[in-house]
Amino acid sequence: MGAVRCRHLRGVASIGLIVLFALCTETSGKIFEKCPLARTMERGQISSRSLISNWVCLVMAESGGDTTKKTIHENESTSYGVFQINSKTWCREGRKGGRCNKKCEDFIDDDISDDIECAKVIYVDGGFGAWKGWVNRCKQKTLPDLSSCWN
Repeated sequence: MGAVRCRHLRGVASIGLIVLFALCTETSGKIFEKCPLARTMERGQISSRSLISNWVCLVMAESGGDTTKKTIHENESTSYGVFQINSKTWCREGRKGGRCNKKCEDFIDDDISDDIECAKVIYVDGGFGAWKGWVNRCKQKTLPDLSSCWN
């Protein structure tokens, strides 16, 4: 009887690992390099080409270009995606809401078009200064050279 139970548990454990693996790989994400990111932002009409180097710097400072980045803060809010859009003001966890009227979890997939739309709203409200990463690592600093990205 003990051997049967053990075999049964191994089968359950195997199924559990398969389910866990499926859940862990369900969210698709990517890490953007500067040129693909710049071109994606230009297609998303985030701003004029002259400001895109600020946007690329901002994204690299906030998330390193990682679309799946999620940061939990001490104030119990969470920031999501490449722009690190915060749940306190801009989106809601588990449902649409916030000033962008978006579900926060939608910002952690490899489609950043919704992230760009919300980032535009944040920018209109507070400019690049709305992001601490931009203030600390981009403001009055050398911005990424994107000249090779447009060839």
